[in-house]
Amino acid sequence: MLRHAIPPARFFSQVPNEILRHPRLSSDAVRLLTWQLSLPEGADEPLSTTARSAGITRTGFNRAKRELKDEGYFHEWREQRERGRWTTRQLISNVPLSGEEAVALRDGVAPGDRRPTVGAPAGRAVGGHPDATPPVNTLQPSALDRDLGDAGRLVHGLADLDPRLRVPRGMLPQLIELAERWLALGHSVDDVHDEIRRGLPPVIHKPGGLIRYLLSDPAPPRPPQPQGSALRECAGPHPQPLLFRPVAGEDRCGACRREHAEREAAAPGAGSHAAARGAAAVRAALRTGLRPGTA
Repeated sequence: MLRHAIPPARFFSQVPNEILRHPRLSSDAVRLLTWQLSLPEGADEPLSTTARSAGITRTGFNRAKRELKDEGYFHEWREQRERGRWTTRQLISNVPLSGEEAVALRDGVAPGDRRPTVGAPAGRAVGGHPDATPPVNTLQPSALDRDLGDAGRLVHGLADLDPRLRVPRGMLPQLIELAERWLALGHSVDDVHDEIRRGLPPVIHKPGGLIRYLLSDPAPPRPPQPQGSALRECAGPHPQPLLFRPVAGEDRCGACRREHAEREAAAPGAGSHAAARGAAAVRAALRTGLRPGTA
């Protein structure tokens, strides 16, 4: 595909590719988010106003708003002010934020540092080239990233289990709490991953909700499976070792016993008696070989 793009000299915004190519954000959600990020510093425009300006229907707006919340790009709080009046505060960001990180930014405290910052939370530069390349994520590592534990590693390893299982950052504490219940019952991390893998549908729309559903009802640990002590390796010629379940102490599988009986029956000079005996042996071997569990 050919592309022709002229870099704008002014009136442009920097939007991470993770937003433009996000697999779980609809076109309405991406439009709402990029529109909000393009507003000038100090603009106080509610998300619903942006939706009306962008021509997004009420149904599309509700769906897009829910998607942005699930992925951690949008947070809002209902607060009661003086004279009992209620107001809504909203926070939009160009990186996913957990609930704790969003509250810290709302209160003017940098995540991981409870010391108040000077003035209101800093805005973003719009309309010109930045002096330096901004970092991808300026948030400090949370306690969740520093000390995961078994349950944390279980949840954070979901994306390695299946690339479609990239859950919103805001749901991680809830999923870790559910995973701890499984581990407390005696399941290992691999056991829980196997349970999740067995429950995955062909198409995944909301990985966070799916994992929450799969972990909501911990199953008792599976009893250890028998190691197949009754199986025996066939003594016949095979390219690779072949295990079979003997019926009467035989040391060869049904196929080898049938082949041996057929060779005896077809041996030259065996005579009618030998032929009859060989045929009887063939029939007996076939009956034995066809019994369930012989090979």
